[in-house]
Amino acid sequence: MNKKLKLKLNHSVMEHYERHCPPQEHRLQCLIPPPPNYKVPIRWPKSRDEVWQSNVPHTFLATEKSDQHWMVVNGQKVNFPGGGTHFPNGADKYISSVAKMLKNEEGNLSMDGSIRTVLDVGCGVASFGAYLLPLEIIAMSLAPNDVHQNQIQFALERGIPATLGVLGTKRLPYPSKSFDLAHCSRCRIEWHQRDGILLLEVDRLLRPGGYFVWSAPPAYREDPESRQIWKEMSELVQNMCWTVAAHQDQTVIWQKPLTNECYEKRPEDTLPPLCKTSDPDSAWEVPMEACITPLTDEAHNIEPWPKRMVAPSPRLKGLRIDEKTYLTDTNTWKRRVDFYWSSLKDALQVEQNSVRNIMDMKANYGGFAAALKEKDLPVWVMNVVPSSGANSLGLVYDRGFIGSLHNWCEAFSTYPRTYDLLHAWTVFSDIEDKNCRIKDLLLEMDRILRPMGIVIIRDRSDTVDRVSKYLTALRWSNWHHVVDAEEDDLSLGEEKILFARKELWQPEDVL
Repeated sequence: MNKKLKLKLNHSVMEHYERHCPPQEHRLQCLIPPPPNYKVPIRWPKSRDEVWQSNVPHTFLATEKSDQHWMVVNGQKVNFPGGGTHFPNGADKYISSVAKMLKNEEGNLSMDGSIRTVLDVGCGVASFGAYLLPLEIIAMSLAPNDVHQNQIQFALERGIPATLGVLGTKRLPYPSKSFDLAHCSRCRIEWHQRDGILLLEVDRLLRPGGYFVWSAPPAYREDPESRQIWKEMSELVQNMCWTVAAHQDQTVIWQKPLTNECYEKRPEDTLPPLCKTSDPDSAWEVPMEACITPLTDEAHNIEPWPKRMVAPSPRLKGLRIDEKTYLTDTNTWKRRVDFYWSSLKDALQVEQNSVRNIMDMKANYGGFAAALKEKDLPVWVMNVVPSSGANSLGLVYDRGFIGSLHNWCEAFSTYPRTYDLLHAWTVFSDIEDKNCRIKDLLLEMDRILRPMGIVIIRDRSDTVDRVSKYLTALRWSNWHHVVDAEEDDLSLGEEKILFARKELWQPEDVL
Protein backbone atom coordinates (compact mmCIF):
# COMPACT_ATOMS: atom_id res chain seq x y z
CA MET A 1 0.00 0.00 0.00
CA ASN A 2 1.17 3.54 -0.70
CA LYS A 3 2.86 4.83 2.49
CA LYS A 4 1.24 8.27 2.27
CA LEU A 5 -2.21 6.68 1.96
CA LYS A 6 -1.52 4.32 4.85
CA LEU A 7 -0.66 7.23 7.14
CA LYS A 8 -4.04 8.83 6.41
CA LEU A 9 -6.02 5.75 7.40
CA ASN A 10 -7.47 5.13 10.86
CA HIS A 11 -5.48 2.19 12.23
CA SER A 12 -7.61 1.94 15.38
CA VAL A 13 -10.58 0.70 13.32
CA MET A 14 -8.51 -1.53 10.98
CA GLU A 15 -9.04 0.76 8.00
CA HIS A 16 -5.48 0.06 6.82
CA TYR A 17 -6.37 -3.65 6.37
CA GLU A 18 -9.35 -2.89 4.10
CA ARG A 19 -9.30 -2.68 0.29
CA HIS A 20 -7.46 0.35 -1.13
CA CYS A 21 -6.82 -0.04 -4.86
CA PRO A 22 -4.24 2.22 -6.56
CA PRO A 23 -5.28 4.47 -9.46
CA GLN A 24 -4.71 3.20 -13.00
CA GLU A 25 -1.36 4.97 -13.42
CA HIS A 26 0.11 3.20 -10.37
CA ARG A 27 -0.94 -0.35 -11.24
CA LEU A 28 1.72 -2.93 -12.09
CA GLN A 29 1.53 -3.95 -15.74
CA CYS A 30 3.47 -7.20 -15.44
CA LEU A 31 3.26 -10.93 -14.82
CA ILE A 32 4.06 -12.09 -11.28
CA PRO A 33 6.49 -15.04 -11.36
CA PRO A 34 6.18 -17.90 -8.90
CA PRO A 35 8.75 -18.15 -6.09
CA PRO A 36 11.94 -20.15 -6.76
CA ASN A 37 11.46 -23.93 -6.71
CA TYR A 38 7.68 -23.61 -7.01
CA LYS A 39 6.02 -27.00 -7.51
CA VAL A 40 2.60 -28.04 -8.78
CA PRO A 41 0.49 -28.04 -5.56
CA ILE A 42 -0.18 -31.27 -3.69
CA ARG A 43 -3.59 -32.59 -4.66
CA TRP A 44 -6.68 -32.67 -2.51
CA PRO A 45 -7.35 -34.26 -0.02
CA LYS A 46 -3.65 -34.67 0.93
CA SER A 47 -3.21 -30.90 0.61
CA ARG A 48 -5.44 -30.35 3.64
CA ASP A 49 -2.62 -31.66 5.80
CA GLU A 50 0.53 -30.74 3.85
CA VAL A 51 1.79 -28.26 1.24
CA TRP A 52 5.13 -27.54 -0.42
CA GLN A 53 7.08 -25.01 1.65
CA SER A 54 8.57 -23.49 -1.52
CA ASN A 55 5.07 -22.54 -2.75
CA VAL A 56 4.41 -20.32 0.30
CA PRO A 57 7.95 -19.64 1.56
CA HIS A 58 7.03 -18.10 4.92
CA THR A 59 7.80 -19.78 8.25
CA PHE A 60 6.77 -17.03 10.70
CA LEU A 61 3.51 -18.75 11.67
CA ALA A 62 5.21 -22.11 12.25
CA THR A 63 7.51 -20.47 14.79
CA GLU A 64 5.01 -18.06 16.33
CA LYS A 65 2.22 -20.66 16.76
CA SER A 66 4.27 -23.82 17.36
CA ASP A 67 2.70 -24.47 20.78
CA GLN A 68 -0.81 -24.23 19.27
CA HIS A 69 -0.19 -26.70 16.44
CA TRP A 70 -1.16 -24.37 13.59
CA MET A 71 1.58 -25.65 11.30
CA VAL A 72 4.95 -27.40 11.38
CA VAL A 73 7.83 -27.15 8.89
CA ASN A 74 8.95 -30.66 8.00
CA GLY A 75 11.72 -30.70 5.39
CA GLN A 76 10.34 -29.55 2.02
CA LYS A 77 6.78 -29.55 3.31
CA VAL A 78 4.65 -27.65 5.79
CA ASN A 79 2.30 -29.88 7.79
CA PHE A 80 -0.98 -28.81 9.39
CA PRO A 81 -1.86 -30.87 12.50
CA GLY A 82 -5.33 -29.27 12.68
CA GLY A 83 -4.75 -27.15 15.76
CA GLY A 84 -5.61 -23.55 16.53
CA THR A 85 -5.20 -20.98 19.29
CA HIS A 86 -8.33 -22.20 21.04
CA PHE A 87 -8.21 -25.82 19.92
CA PRO A 88 -4.57 -27.01 20.14
CA ASN A 89 -5.85 -30.61 20.40
CA GLY A 90 -7.56 -30.44 17.02
CA ALA A 91 -10.34 -28.64 15.18
CA ASP A 92 -12.33 -31.85 14.72
CA LYS A 93 -12.73 -32.36 18.48
CA TYR A 94 -13.60 -28.71 18.96
CA ILE A 95 -16.27 -28.82 16.21
CA SER A 96 -17.78 -31.92 17.76
CA SER A 97 -17.95 -30.20 21.16
CA VAL A 98 -19.75 -27.20 19.63
CA ALA A 99 -22.29 -29.54 18.01
CA LYS A 100 -22.93 -31.29 21.32
CA MET A 101 -23.49 -27.91 22.96
CA LEU A 102 -26.27 -27.45 20.40
CA LYS A 103 -27.80 -30.77 21.51
CA ASN A 104 -26.53 -32.91 18.64
CA GLU A 105 -25.50 -36.03 20.52
CA GLU A 106 -23.50 -37.39 17.59
CA GLY A 107 -21.36 -34.26 17.49
CA ASN A 108 -22.32 -33.47 13.87
CA LEU A 109 -22.49 -29.70 13.48
CA SER A 110 -24.42 -29.87 10.21
CA MET A 111 -27.52 -30.61 12.31
CA ASP A 112 -29.12 -32.67 9.52
CA GLY A 113 -28.25 -30.05 6.91
CA SER A 114 -29.60 -27.00 8.75
CA ILE A 115 -26.07 -25.60 9.12
CA ARG A 116 -24.35 -25.37 5.74
CA THR A 117 -22.73 -21.92 5.32
CA VAL A 118 -20.37 -20.63 8.02
CA LEU A 119 -18.39 -17.40 8.45
CA ASP A 120 -15.11 -17.96 10.31
CA VAL A 121 -13.71 -14.59 11.38
CA GLY A 122 -9.99 -14.41 12.14
CA CYS A 123 -9.55 -17.92 10.81
CA GLY A 124 -5.78 -18.41 11.00
CA VAL A 125 -4.76 -21.10 8.50
CA ALA A 126 -8.44 -22.19 8.27
CA SER A 127 -8.22 -25.52 10.07
CA PHE A 128 -11.72 -24.91 11.48
CA GLY A 129 -13.06 -24.63 7.93
CA ALA A 130 -10.98 -27.61 6.79
CA TYR A 131 -12.56 -29.94 9.33
CA LEU A 132 -16.07 -28.70 8.56
CA LEU A 133 -15.82 -29.95 4.97
CA PRO A 134 -16.36 -33.67 5.79
CA LEU A 135 -19.64 -32.60 7.42
CA GLU A 136 -20.81 -30.99 4.15
CA ILE A 137 -20.39 -27.55 5.73
CA ILE A 138 -18.59 -24.85 3.76
CA ALA A 139 -16.97 -21.92 5.57
CA MET A 140 -15.92 -18.54 4.28
CA SER A 141 -12.66 -18.34 6.23
CA LEU A 142 -11.76 -14.68 6.64
CA ALA A 143 -8.61 -12.96 7.87
CA PRO A 144 -6.54 -9.88 6.97
CA ASN A 145 -2.88 -9.70 6.01
CA ASP A 146 -1.94 -8.64 9.54
CA VAL A 147 0.77 -9.65 12.01
CA HIS A 148 0.06 -13.29 11.11
CA GLN A 149 1.11 -12.48 7.54
CA ASN A 150 0.19 -15.13 4.96
CA GLN A 151 -2.41 -17.17 6.84
CA ILE A 152 -4.99 -16.96 4.03
CA GLN A 153 -2.37 -17.89 1.45
CA PHE A 154 -1.66 -21.08 3.40
CA ALA A 155 -5.40 -21.82 3.62
CA LEU A 156 -5.89 -21.55 -0.13
CA GLU A 157 -2.72 -23.53 -0.85
CA ARG A 158 -4.30 -26.27 1.27
CA GLY A 159 -7.44 -26.17 -0.89
CA ILE A 160 -9.66 -24.64 1.79
CA PRO A 161 -12.16 -21.86 0.96
CA ALA A 162 -10.77 -18.56 2.26
CA THR A 163 -10.44 -14.88 1.42
CA LEU A 164 -8.66 -11.76 2.59
CA GLY A 165 -10.92 -9.48 4.59
CA VAL A 166 -11.38 -7.63 7.84
CA LEU A 167 -14.16 -6.24 9.99
CA GLY A 168 -13.16 -2.59 9.92
CA THR A 169 -15.30 0.28 8.62
CA LYS A 170 -17.03 -1.24 5.57
CA ARG A 171 -19.55 -4.03 5.25
CA LEU A 172 -18.14 -7.38 4.24
CA PRO A 173 -19.00 -8.03 0.55
CA TYR A 174 -21.81 -10.48 1.31
CA PRO A 175 -25.59 -9.95 1.39
CA SER A 176 -27.74 -10.17 4.50
CA LYS A 177 -28.91 -13.57 5.74
CA SER A 178 -25.95 -15.39 4.16
CA PHE A 179 -24.64 -17.59 6.96
CA ASP A 180 -26.18 -20.23 9.20
CA LEU A 181 -23.40 -19.81 11.76
CA ALA A 182 -20.60 -17.33 12.48
CA HIS A 183 -17.51 -18.28 14.46
CA CYS A 184 -14.83 -16.37 16.34
CA SER A 185 -12.17 -18.32 18.20
CA ARG A 186 -9.65 -15.96 19.79
CA CYS A 187 -10.14 -13.72 16.75
CA ARG A 188 -8.87 -10.64 18.63
CA ILE A 189 -11.94 -8.55 17.82
CA GLU A 190 -13.38 -6.23 20.47
CA TRP A 191 -17.02 -6.88 19.67
CA HIS A 192 -18.36 -4.69 22.48
CA GLN A 193 -16.54 -1.55 21.31
CA ARG A 194 -17.71 1.16 18.85
CA ASP A 195 -21.38 0.73 19.85
CA GLY A 196 -21.19 -2.93 18.83
CA ILE A 197 -20.86 -2.07 15.14
CA LEU A 198 -18.79 -5.16 14.28
CA LEU A 199 -21.17 -7.56 16.01
CA LEU A 200 -24.06 -5.81 14.27
CA GLU A 201 -22.35 -6.57 10.94
CA VAL A 202 -22.26 -10.25 11.91
CA ASP A 203 -25.94 -9.96 12.83
CA ARG A 204 -26.69 -8.59 9.35
CA LEU A 205 -24.97 -11.60 7.79
CA LEU A 206 -26.64 -14.26 9.96
CA ARG A 207 -29.84 -15.95 8.87
CA PRO A 208 -32.86 -15.71 11.20
CA GLY A 209 -32.19 -18.24 13.94
CA GLY A 210 -28.48 -18.33 13.05
CA TYR A 211 -25.76 -18.93 15.65
CA PHE A 212 -22.70 -16.95 16.76
CA VAL A 213 -20.02 -19.11 18.40
CA TRP A 214 -17.59 -17.09 20.54
CA SER A 215 -14.62 -18.88 22.09
CA ALA A 216 -12.60 -16.30 23.99
CA PRO A 217 -11.21 -15.55 27.47
CA PRO A 218 -14.13 -13.29 28.55
CA ALA A 219 -16.43 -16.32 28.22
CA TYR A 220 -14.72 -18.08 31.13
CA ARG A 221 -12.06 -16.02 32.92
CA GLU A 222 -12.79 -14.35 36.25
CA ASP A 223 -10.26 -11.49 36.14
CA PRO A 224 -11.74 -7.95 36.31
CA GLU A 225 -11.03 -7.08 32.67
CA SER A 226 -12.67 -10.26 31.35
CA ARG A 227 -15.68 -9.80 33.65
CA GLN A 228 -16.17 -6.24 32.39
CA ILE A 229 -16.00 -7.34 28.74
CA TRP A 230 -18.46 -10.15 29.48
CA LYS A 231 -20.85 -7.68 31.14
CA GLU A 232 -20.74 -5.32 28.15
CA MET A 233 -21.13 -8.17 25.65
CA SER A 234 -24.09 -9.59 27.56
CA GLU A 235 -25.84 -6.22 27.57
CA LEU A 236 -25.16 -5.72 23.87
CA VAL A 237 -26.48 -9.10 22.72
CA GLN A 238 -29.51 -8.78 24.99
CA ASN A 239 -30.39 -5.47 23.32
CA MET A 240 -29.86 -7.19 19.94
CA CYS A 241 -32.44 -9.81 21.03
CA TRP A 242 -29.92 -12.63 20.85
CA THR A 243 -30.41 -15.47 23.31
CA VAL A 244 -27.90 -17.86 24.88
CA ALA A 245 -28.19 -21.21 23.12
CA ALA A 246 -25.36 -22.75 25.16
CA HIS A 247 -22.48 -21.75 27.43
CA GLN A 248 -19.85 -24.27 28.40
CA ASP A 249 -16.24 -23.88 29.52
CA GLN A 250 -14.51 -21.49 27.09
CA THR A 251 -17.33 -21.12 24.57
CA VAL A 252 -20.66 -19.33 24.43
CA ILE A 253 -23.19 -19.72 21.59
CA TRP A 254 -25.79 -17.04 20.96
CA GLN A 255 -28.78 -17.35 18.63
CA LYS A 256 -30.33 -14.62 16.49
CA PRO A 257 -34.15 -14.30 16.67
CA LEU A 258 -36.40 -15.81 14.02
CA THR A 259 -38.80 -12.85 13.84
CA ASN A 260 -39.02 -9.11 14.55
CA GLU A 261 -41.21 -9.68 17.62
CA CYS A 262 -38.46 -8.99 20.17
CA TYR A 263 -37.28 -5.86 18.32
CA GLU A 264 -40.80 -4.46 18.33
CA LYS A 265 -41.12 -4.94 22.09
CA ARG A 266 -37.96 -3.00 22.96
CA PRO A 267 -38.31 0.48 24.51
CA GLU A 268 -38.03 3.19 21.84
CA ASP A 269 -34.68 4.56 23.03
CA THR A 270 -32.96 1.14 23.19
CA LEU A 271 -29.51 0.99 21.60
CA PRO A 272 -28.51 -0.21 19.11
CA PRO A 273 -31.47 1.11 17.09
CA LEU A 274 -33.09 -0.62 14.14
CA CYS A 275 -31.73 0.35 10.71
CA LYS A 276 -34.24 2.47 8.83
CA THR A 277 -32.95 3.28 5.36
CA SER A 278 -30.09 1.17 4.03
CA ASP A 279 -30.50 -1.86 1.78
CA PRO A 280 -29.20 -4.78 3.90
CA ASP A 281 -27.96 -6.60 0.78
CA SER A 282 -25.95 -3.66 -0.55
CA ALA A 283 -22.42 -4.58 0.47
CA TRP A 284 -19.82 -3.33 -2.01
CA GLU A 285 -17.84 -0.42 -0.53
CA VAL A 286 -20.74 0.38 1.82
CA PRO A 287 -19.94 1.75 5.31
CA MET A 288 -21.07 -0.30 8.29
CA GLU A 289 -23.83 1.09 10.49
CA ALA A 290 -24.29 0.64 14.23
CA CYS A 291 -27.87 -0.55 13.89
CA ILE A 292 -29.84 -3.80 13.78
CA THR A 293 -30.96 -5.02 10.38
CA PRO A 294 -34.68 -5.83 10.80
CA LEU A 295 -35.96 -9.05 9.31
CA THR A 296 -37.91 -8.78 6.07
CA ASP A 297 -41.40 -10.09 5.40
CA GLU A 298 -40.23 -12.71 2.90
CA ALA A 299 -40.19 -16.33 4.03
CA HIS A 300 -37.03 -17.36 5.87
CA ASN A 301 -37.39 -21.10 5.65
CA ILE A 302 -34.39 -22.40 3.72
CA GLU A 303 -34.35 -26.09 2.89
CA PRO A 304 -31.71 -28.21 4.64
CA TRP A 305 -28.63 -29.15 2.65
CA PRO A 306 -28.49 -30.65 0.02
CA LYS A 307 -32.13 -29.90 -0.89
CA ARG A 308 -31.44 -26.16 -0.80
CA MET A 309 -29.00 -26.53 -3.72
CA VAL A 310 -31.89 -26.94 -6.18
CA ALA A 311 -34.88 -25.57 -4.24
CA PRO A 312 -36.05 -22.12 -5.45
CA SER A 313 -34.90 -19.41 -3.03
CA PRO A 314 -37.37 -17.19 -1.13
CA ARG A 315 -35.38 -14.23 -2.51
CA LEU A 316 -36.44 -14.89 -6.11
CA LYS A 317 -39.55 -12.77 -5.69
CA GLY A 318 -37.58 -9.77 -4.43
CA LEU A 319 -35.31 -9.99 -7.48
CA ARG A 320 -38.33 -10.39 -9.79
CA ILE A 321 -37.11 -13.77 -11.02
CA ASP A 322 -39.73 -16.45 -11.62
CA GLU A 323 -39.12 -20.10 -10.83
CA LYS A 324 -39.17 -21.05 -14.50
CA THR A 325 -36.27 -18.68 -15.26
CA TYR A 326 -34.36 -20.02 -12.26
CA LEU A 327 -34.84 -23.67 -13.28
CA THR A 328 -33.92 -22.89 -16.89
CA ASP A 329 -30.69 -21.32 -15.65
CA THR A 330 -29.94 -24.41 -13.53
CA ASN A 331 -30.51 -26.83 -16.40
CA THR A 332 -28.52 -24.72 -18.86
CA TRP A 333 -25.50 -24.70 -16.58
CA LYS A 334 -25.70 -28.47 -16.20
CA ARG A 335 -25.32 -28.82 -19.96
CA ARG A 336 -22.58 -26.19 -20.13
CA VAL A 337 -20.54 -27.77 -17.33
CA ASP A 338 -20.91 -31.21 -18.90
CA PHE A 339 -19.46 -29.79 -22.12
CA TYR A 340 -16.64 -27.94 -20.31
CA TRP A 341 -15.58 -31.01 -18.37
CA SER A 342 -15.79 -33.44 -21.26
CA SER A 343 -13.77 -31.03 -23.42
CA LEU A 344 -11.03 -30.78 -20.79
CA LYS A 345 -10.96 -34.54 -20.21
CA ASP A 346 -10.88 -35.32 -23.93
CA ALA A 347 -7.91 -32.96 -24.29
CA LEU A 348 -6.20 -34.67 -21.33
CA GLN A 349 -6.13 -31.36 -19.41
CA VAL A 350 -7.79 -32.57 -16.20
CA GLU A 351 -6.96 -35.62 -14.11
CA GLN A 352 -8.33 -37.07 -10.89
CA ASN A 353 -8.22 -34.35 -8.20
CA SER A 354 -6.09 -32.02 -10.37
CA VAL A 355 -8.58 -29.16 -9.87
CA ARG A 356 -9.63 -28.00 -6.40
CA ASN A 357 -10.03 -24.20 -6.05
CA ILE A 358 -12.41 -22.77 -8.66
CA MET A 359 -13.67 -19.23 -9.19
CA ASP A 360 -16.81 -18.39 -11.16
CA MET A 361 -16.20 -14.76 -12.06
CA LYS A 362 -19.86 -14.04 -12.87
CA ALA A 363 -21.92 -16.49 -10.86
CA ASN A 364 -25.42 -15.14 -11.59
CA TYR A 365 -27.68 -17.59 -9.64
CA GLY A 366 -24.95 -20.11 -8.78
CA GLY A 367 -25.86 -22.60 -11.50
CA PHE A 368 -22.23 -23.26 -12.46
CA ALA A 369 -21.33 -24.23 -8.87
CA ALA A 370 -24.47 -26.36 -8.51
CA ALA A 371 -23.66 -28.25 -11.71
CA LEU A 372 -20.13 -28.99 -10.47
CA LYS A 373 -21.47 -30.17 -7.11
CA GLU A 374 -23.91 -32.53 -8.81
CA LYS A 375 -20.98 -34.07 -10.71
CA ASP A 376 -19.51 -34.91 -7.28
CA LEU A 377 -16.14 -33.39 -8.15
CA PRO A 378 -13.68 -32.67 -5.30
CA VAL A 379 -13.89 -28.91 -5.85
CA TRP A 380 -15.24 -25.80 -4.20
CA VAL A 381 -16.28 -22.60 -5.97
CA MET A 382 -15.81 -18.94 -5.08
CA ASN A 383 -18.93 -17.45 -6.67
CA VAL A 384 -18.32 -13.84 -7.64
CA VAL A 385 -21.24 -11.56 -8.48
CA PRO A 386 -20.16 -8.31 -10.19
CA SER A 387 -21.07 -5.29 -8.08
CA SER A 388 -22.38 -3.34 -11.07
CA GLY A 389 -25.21 -5.74 -11.96
CA ALA A 390 -28.20 -7.30 -10.26
CA ASN A 391 -27.24 -8.43 -6.76
CA SER A 392 -28.04 -12.14 -7.03
CA LEU A 393 -25.43 -13.24 -4.48
CA GLY A 394 -28.15 -13.94 -1.91
CA LEU A 395 -29.48 -16.66 -4.21
CA VAL A 396 -26.02 -18.24 -4.28
CA TYR A 397 -25.90 -18.36 -0.48
CA ASP A 398 -29.46 -19.66 -0.27
CA ARG A 399 -28.33 -22.58 -2.45
CA GLY A 400 -25.64 -23.45 0.10
CA PHE A 401 -22.63 -21.97 -1.68
CA ILE A 402 -20.28 -19.10 -0.85
CA GLY A 403 -19.14 -16.10 -2.82
CA SER A 404 -18.44 -12.39 -2.89
CA LEU A 405 -19.43 -9.18 -4.58
CA HIS A 406 -16.63 -7.67 -6.65
CA ASN A 407 -15.78 -5.03 -9.25
CA TRP A 408 -13.68 -6.67 -11.98
CA CYS A 409 -12.09 -3.33 -12.87
CA GLU A 410 -10.10 -3.89 -9.64
CA ALA A 411 -7.98 -6.66 -8.12
CA PHE A 412 -9.68 -9.46 -6.19
CA SER A 413 -8.95 -9.86 -2.46
CA THR A 414 -6.66 -12.87 -2.61
CA TYR A 415 -2.99 -13.79 -2.92
CA PRO A 416 -1.21 -14.77 -6.15
CA ARG A 417 -1.51 -18.37 -7.35
CA THR A 418 -4.62 -19.36 -5.39
CA TYR A 419 -7.07 -20.80 -7.96
CA ASP A 420 -6.84 -23.87 -10.22
CA LEU A 421 -9.60 -22.83 -12.61
CA LEU A 422 -11.18 -19.50 -13.52
CA HIS A 423 -14.52 -19.36 -15.35
CA ALA A 424 -15.44 -16.07 -17.00
CA TRP A 425 -18.86 -15.90 -18.65
CA THR A 426 -19.31 -12.55 -20.49
CA VAL A 427 -17.09 -10.86 -17.90
CA PHE A 428 -14.88 -9.26 -20.56
CA SER A 429 -17.86 -7.81 -22.43
CA ASP A 430 -19.11 -6.37 -19.16
CA ILE A 431 -15.87 -4.60 -18.26
CA GLU A 432 -15.47 -3.22 -21.79
CA ASP A 433 -18.91 -1.68 -21.42
CA LYS A 434 -17.57 0.04 -18.27
CA ASN A 435 -14.48 1.35 -20.14
CA CYS A 436 -12.11 -0.97 -18.28
CA ARG A 437 -9.29 -2.72 -20.12
CA ILE A 438 -9.13 -6.36 -21.19
CA LYS A 439 -5.39 -6.37 -20.54
CA ASP A 440 -5.81 -5.39 -16.89
CA LEU A 441 -8.34 -8.15 -16.23
CA LEU A 442 -6.13 -10.75 -17.93
CA LEU A 443 -3.18 -9.71 -15.77
CA GLU A 444 -5.35 -10.05 -12.66
CA MET A 445 -6.56 -13.47 -13.76
CA ASP A 446 -2.96 -14.53 -14.34
CA ARG A 447 -2.01 -13.25 -10.88
CA ILE A 448 -4.57 -15.37 -9.04
CA LEU A 449 -4.29 -18.44 -11.29
CA ARG A 450 -1.92 -21.20 -10.24
CA PRO A 451 0.79 -22.32 -12.69
CA MET A 452 -0.76 -25.12 -14.80
CA GLY A 453 -4.18 -23.67 -13.96
CA ILE A 454 -7.02 -23.50 -16.49
CA VAL A 455 -9.16 -20.62 -17.76
CA ILE A 456 -12.54 -21.00 -19.45
CA ILE A 457 -13.72 -17.80 -21.12
CA ARG A 458 -17.17 -17.77 -22.73
CA ASP A 459 -18.06 -14.49 -24.38
CA ARG A 460 -19.06 -12.74 -27.59
CA SER A 461 -17.05 -13.99 -30.55
CA ASP A 462 -15.29 -10.66 -31.21
CA THR A 463 -14.40 -10.33 -27.51
CA VAL A 464 -12.86 -13.82 -27.39
CA ASP A 465 -10.86 -12.96 -30.52
CA ARG A 466 -9.42 -9.88 -28.77
CA VAL A 467 -8.58 -11.90 -25.64
CA SER A 468 -6.83 -14.58 -27.72
CA LYS A 469 -4.25 -12.06 -28.95
CA TYR A 470 -2.76 -11.90 -25.44
CA LEU A 471 -2.24 -15.64 -24.89
CA THR A 472 1.42 -15.77 -25.94
CA ALA A 473 2.39 -12.75 -23.81
CA LEU A 474 0.57 -14.28 -20.83
CA ARG A 475 2.33 -17.63 -21.39
CA TRP A 476 -1.07 -19.31 -21.78
CA SER A 477 -0.45 -20.45 -25.34
CA ASN A 478 1.18 -23.89 -24.88
CA TRP A 479 -2.30 -25.41 -24.73
CA HIS A 480 -5.37 -23.50 -25.77
CA HIS A 481 -8.49 -24.29 -27.70
CA VAL A 482 -11.31 -22.12 -29.09
CA VAL A 483 -14.72 -23.51 -30.06
CA ASP A 484 -17.98 -21.99 -31.21
CA ALA A 485 -20.49 -22.09 -28.36
CA GLU A 486 -23.74 -23.89 -28.91
CA GLU A 487 -26.59 -21.41 -28.59
CA ASP A 488 -28.79 -21.90 -25.52
CA ASP A 489 -31.21 -20.00 -23.27
CA LEU A 490 -28.43 -17.86 -21.77
CA SER A 491 -26.54 -17.03 -24.97
CA LEU A 492 -25.92 -13.39 -25.86
CA GLY A 493 -25.86 -13.86 -29.60
CA GLU A 494 -22.88 -15.50 -31.28
CA GLU A 495 -20.42 -16.72 -28.63
CA LYS A 496 -17.11 -18.58 -28.48
CA ILE A 497 -15.45 -20.55 -25.68
CA LEU A 498 -11.72 -20.24 -25.03
CA PHE A 499 -9.95 -22.93 -23.02
CA ALA A 500 -6.33 -22.22 -22.03
CA ARG A 501 -3.73 -23.43 -19.54
CA LYS A 502 -1.15 -21.28 -17.77
CA GLU A 503 2.45 -22.43 -18.02
CA LEU A 504 4.75 -23.10 -15.07
CA TRP A 505 7.67 -20.78 -15.70
CA GLN A 506 10.46 -18.97 -13.85
CA PRO A 507 12.01 -15.56 -14.66
CA GLU A 508 15.17 -17.15 -16.06
CA ASP A 509 13.02 -18.92 -18.67
CA VAL A 510 12.37 -15.63 -20.45
CA LEU A 511 15.88 -14.15 -20.35
